[in-house]
Amino acid sequence: MTTPTPQHEPATNSLPDFDAREMLAGNATARIRLDDQTYILRLTRQGKLILTK
Repeated sequence: MTTPTPQHEPATNSLPDFDAREMLAGNATARIRLDDQTYILRLTRQGKLILTK
C-alpha cells in the first residue's frame, strides 16, 4: 500500500500583496481597471469588501 503524496499550495508570500485601505485612499469606493473593463471596489460598514462590475 502506498501513501499519497500531499499536494502543496504555492507559498502565499509569492503573491502580490495589496492593502485595500491604501487602494481606497480614505474613500468607501475605488475604481479598478482591467484592460477595457472597470470594476468598483467597495468597503461596507461591516468592514467587508465587495467587487462589482
